[in-house]
Amino acid sequence: MSTSSSTPQKSFLQSDAYKPEALETKWQATWASSKLHQVDTRETSKPKYYALSMFPYPSGRLHMGHVRNYTLSDVIARIKRMQGHNVLHPLGWDSFGLPAENAAIERNIHPKKWTYSNIDTMRDQLKRLGLMVDWDREVYTCREDYYKWSQWIFTTLYQRGLAYKKEAPVNWCVQCDTVLANEQVIDGKCWRHDTDVEARNLNQWFLKITDYADRLLDNLPTLKGWPDKVTLMQKNWINKSIGAELTFKTTPSQTADGVAGTEHDISIFTTRPDTVFGVSAMVLAPEHPLVSKLTTPEQREKVTAYVAQARQKSNLERTATDREKTGVPLGTYCINPFNQQQVPIWVADYALIDYGTGAVMMVPGHDERDWAFAKTYDIPVQPVISESGELIEHLEEPYTGAGTLIHSGEFNGLENETAKAAIIQKAEEGDFGKATVNYRLRDWLISRQRFWGSPIPIVYCEDCGEVAVPDDQLPVLLPDEAEFSPEGGSPLKHLDEFKNTPCPSCGKPAVRETDTMDTFMCSSWYYLRYLDPHNSDAIFDKDIIKNWMPVDQYVGGVEHAILHLMYSRFIMMALHDADWTSHDEPFKNLLTQGMVLKDGSKMSKSKGNIVDPDAIFKQYGADTARFFILSDSPPRADFDWKDSAVEGCFRFLQKAWRVITDQKERLSLPTTEIDYDTLEGADRTLYQATHQAIEGISRDFETAYQFNTMISKLREFQAVIQKSVEQNVSDTVLSHSIEMFLRLLAPIAPHITEELYHFALNGPEETSIHTQPWPSANPNALVADTIEVVIQVNGKVRDKIQVKPGAKKDELETLAHQSERAQQFMNDMTIVKTIVVPNKLVNIVVKPQ
Repeated sequence: MSTSSSTPQKSFLQSDAYKPEALETKWQATWASSKLHQVDTRETSKPKYYALSMFPYPSGRLHMGHVRNYTLSDVIARIKRMQGHNVLHPLGWDSFGLPAENAAIERNIHPKKWTYSNIDTMRDQLKRLGLMVDWDREVYTCREDYYKWSQWIFTTLYQRGLAYKKEAPVNWCVQCDTVLANEQVIDGKCWRHDTDVEARNLNQWFLKITDYADRLLDNLPTLKGWPDKVTLMQKNWINKSIGAELTFKTTPSQTADGVAGTEHDISIFTTRPDTVFGVSAMVLAPEHPLVSKLTTPEQREKVTAYVAQARQKSNLERTATDREKTGVPLGTYCINPFNQQQVPIWVADYALIDYGTGAVMMVPGHDERDWAFAKTYDIPVQPVISESGELIEHLEEPYTGAGTLIHSGEFNGLENETAKAAIIQKAEEGDFGKATVNYRLRDWLISRQRFWGSPIPIVYCEDCGEVAVPDDQLPVLLPDEAEFSPEGGSPLKHLDEFKNTPCPSCGKPAVRETDTMDTFMCSSWYYLRYLDPHNSDAIFDKDIIKNWMPVDQYVGGVEHAILHLMYSRFIMMALHDADWTSHDEPFKNLLTQGMVLKDGSKMSKSKGNIVDPDAIFKQYGADTARFFILSDSPPRADFDWKDSAVEGCFRFLQKAWRVITDQKERLSLPTTEIDYDTLEGADRTLYQATHQAIEGISRDFETAYQFNTMISKLREFQAVIQKSVEQNVSDTVLSHSIEMFLRLLAPIAPHITEELYHFALNGPEETSIHTQPWPSANPNALVADTIEVVIQVNGKVRDKIQVKPGAKKDELETLAHQSERAQQFMNDMTIVKTIVVPNKLVNIVVKPQ
C-alpha cells in the first residue's frame, strides 16, 4: 500500500492523547485512495476466501446489530487475508421491499429517492466502521443493472417449468396490502409486524421449490459448517412424511350437488395406514372444493357460516394443540374401502388445505387431535392397535405407540409397522390407494401486489397467451413516476404506459403483468453478482463463479434460517441445473450471530434503549466499538451492551497507545531475527509470552471464532509488555513483541494499529499492517522453561516445586523428599513408597513407625 495520496499523512503521535475520530478518518481516506481493499477475482496465485455478511436493508441508519454482524465478517476477512488468502468481503443493499414503499406513501416521495438517500447515509456509517470492503462491487437490488438479472432468473426458471401462475389460497396481510409466502407468516402474523394474516383465493405466481424438496433435504448433512439448529429448522420446515394416499368414495344417495347418483372421491394422505380400520369420520378443510358439493341443504347454512369464520383464522391458530376443536357435519357420508363402513363427513378448521390433500381420516383412538374432536362431538372411538396384543374394546386415552393390530380384519395380529406395508399393498391391488410421500414445504409464492419490487417479466397476449419477456428486452423497468395511494396497492395497475405493450411474440397489443417479485427473490442470488458486478452481457462469468463459490463464511441472523437461506439454496440448485454454476450449495460455513441487547432486552425505540453507532464512533472511535462488540460474548451468543464496558475497552486502547508511544524512540522495523535459545531474563519472558499469545489467539480464531477469548489474551499480552518495559527488556525483543501485538490486534482495531505501525514502529510507507503476514508462533518458545510439580504426602498436597520439563523420576523423588514443607508431615513416619507421575506430581506414602 502506498500511503502517498491527497490525504496528508499527519502523525497523531505528536500529542500524548489518543484521538480516534481524526485518526480513523485519515486512515479510511488513505485506504480508499490506495484501493487497499480492492480485489481481483481473476487472480489465482493465492487461495481464495469469500467472507460475506447478509446485506442490509437500507432502513435509514445502522443499529448495533449491524455493527456486530459486519465486524464479525470483517475480522474474519482481515485475518484470512493476513494468512495469505485472496479475500473478497463485499457489501451491497437489499433495497426493494415494502418499508421503502410505505415510507414513500407516508412522506409523499418516490421510494427510489427514499431508498437511495438511506443508502448514502448507511454507506457513510459503514465506512466509518473501517470495513475491509471493496466498494467497487457494491450492488443495489433496486437498480436496473441488478434486477435485470433477477428477471432473467425468473424467465430461466419459467422456461424450465419451475415458474407458474395459478389460483390458490394465499396469506393476505391487510397492512401490507399484499400476499405473503408461507415462510413469511410467523405465528399467524405478518413477518414484518403484528398484523393477523387472512386467507384469500388469488391468481398468483409461484416457483416450484417443491421440485427440489428431496434435494434440499438430502443436502443438509453435507452442510458440515452450518449450525445444527439451522439445518434442523430447514428439515422440519420441509417435513418429509412417508405414508399412503387412500381414496374414500362418497355414498351416491347422500350427495348434495344436484346430480342424482353422483359419487365423489375423497383422497387423504396418512402416515398411519395401520390405523385405517379405526376411522370414525372424514374431515375436510374449510377450503376443500368438495365441501360445497357434499353439504346437504339442511346443513348448508351452518357449513357456510363455519367456513367463513374459519377463513379468518391463521393456520397456527387453527392447528394449536391447546385450542378446542370445532367443526360441522356436512350431512353426507363416505365409505371406508377396507371394511365398507359408512362414516360421516365433517368440515373442521384443524384440517389444512395446503397440507396433504386437505382431507383427514379421523382415527380418535390413535391420534390426540382426533380424540379431542371425537370427545367434543360424541363420535365413536374404535381401538385398532393394542400395545400388549390383547383384544381391547375401550380406551381411556388415545394410544399413539407401537403395537399389534386388532379389530382390523385380515390384518389382525400383525405388528403395526409390518401392517403399514401390507395395508398399502392391499390398497394398490384394489386401486383405492398407493404409497406416497408428502411434504410440508409448499411452492414459493413470489407475487406481490406492490410497486417497489422487480416487475415480473410476463406479458399476456390474447393470441399467444402467457409470454415471457425475451432476454434482449430485459429489464422490464419500473416507471420513474407513480402515484401512491394511502390505502396501499400497486400503482402499476393504473399506469397504462406500463401495462400496455406489444406482445414479444407476435407484436400485437398485449398487457404486462403488474405484480412485482417478492424481495427475497432478489436477495436469493446477490452473493453471485458480487463476483462479477459490472457484467452487462451475462448474469456473471461462469469461470469466476467456478473459482469463487461457495461462500466460505456467511454471517447473519438465525431469523433467516427458512426464508433467505432456503430460497438461496433453491436458486443455487436451479442455476446449477441450468448449467450456470459448478456448485449447488451457496454457503460452505454459516455463523448465526446473537442479538445485541441493552439491559437484557432487545434494543427498540419504544423501550428507549437504542444505542446510536454514530455517537459511539464520535465519542470513542470505531476501533473501540469493534473491540467491545467482540469482547464480551462468543459470536453465537446474545451480547448485552454496557456503557461502562465500552469505556473499559476505550481505556484498553488508550493504554496500548500510551505504552507503545512512550517507547517509540526504542522501536524499529524490521526487527532483527531473534535467537530464542540465547535469550535470558526479561527478554526470554517477553518473547515466551509473545509466542504463547500468538499460539493461543490463533487457536481461538480457528476454533469457532472465539473473539472474546482472543481479546482476553490480547489484554494479558499487553500487560506483559508493559511489565517488561519496567524490567529493562531489550529494544530488539520489545520491538518484536509490539509488532506481533499490533498484528494480532489489527483485524479487530484496524485504525489505531495502522497508525502505530507506521509512526511508532516506523513501518515502511508503501506497506500496511493489514497486508503483513499473520504471526506464527515459534514452537520452541511454547515449551515452558519450568513446570509446576505437586508434592503430596498420603495423597494430600503439601508443597509445589518448579522443575525442568521432562525431569527424571529419581530426580523428582529426591526433590520431593528434600521438601521442607513435605518433611513436616513425615516426622516420626516410615516411608512406605513414593509414587512419581512425571511432569505432574510426587505422592509420598508414609505410616507411623
